[in-house]
Amino acid sequence: MSRVYKIASESSVIVYFGSTIEPAISQEVQKSYLALKAEKCDGFFEIIPSYASLMVSYDVIQFDFDGVCEKIEKIIHHAEEITMSEPKIITIPTYYGLEVGLDLELLSQEKNLSVEEIIALHVKGLYSVYAIGFAPGFAYLGEIDERLATSRLASPRKSVPKGSVSIADRQTAVYPTQSPGGWKVLGRTPTAMFDASYDGLSLLHVGDHVKFEPICKEEFLRLGGTL
Repeated sequence: MSRVYKIASESSVIVYFGSTIEPAISQEVQKSYLALKAEKCDGFFEIIPSYASLMVSYDVIQFDFDGVCEKIEKIIHHAEEITMSEPKIITIPTYYGLEVGLDLELLSQEKNLSVEEIIALHVKGLYSVYAIGFAPGFAYLGEIDERLATSRLASPRKSVPKGSVSIADRQTAVYPTQSPGGWKVLGRTPTAMFDASYDGLSLLHVGDHVKFEPICKEEFLRLGGTL
C-alpha cells in the first residue's frame, strides 16, 4: 500500500495510508504507530494516529522535511510484520430515553424508522476506535449501520451534555465533557470518558472495540448519570 507524505506545519508531517475508512487501512496506521512508538526516536515529539493517517511532530533542528520522511519510512517499512494483540472490547452503558436522546425523534422522521429501530441499529454494532481528538477523551468510532448515516445538525448546539452518545455521517462518539457540538444525540452514558485515573487520561484508545449496552433510567441514575 503506497504512502503519501505531506507537510502539516513547519514541525510536523502527515503520512496518508489511504483516503477511506477501512479496517485494513486503520490496521496499517495502527501498526505503523506501534512501530514508531517502539523506536522511541530522538527528535520525535508526538505521534497521533487517525482514520487513514498519522501525524508526527518533530524537532526541526534534527530533521528537515525530506529527512523526517525518510526516517519515518525506514521505521514503518516493515510495520506490517507486527503482530497486534486482540483488541480490548469496552462496553458503554447507555440510557436511550427521549429526555436525553435529544435527536431520536428527529432521526425517526428523517430515516422513516421508529425510535426503537434506531436504538436497535445503534446497539447492534461493534465499533472500532479510529482516532482520539476534538476534545480529550473524544473517540471517533465507526462505522454505524448505513441506515443511520446522517448529517450534522444545521445549527450546532452551544452546549451538548457530558456523556451524550451521538452520531454523524457513519461515525458515533461520546461527548466526554459538556461542550458545543453538532452531532445528533441518541442517548447518554454515566461512564466517564476522560479521567485522571485512566491510561493516557482516556477510557478509549485507538484500536479498541466498543459496544453500547442499553440501560433503563433507574440504572442510569444508579450509576451516577445526570439528567
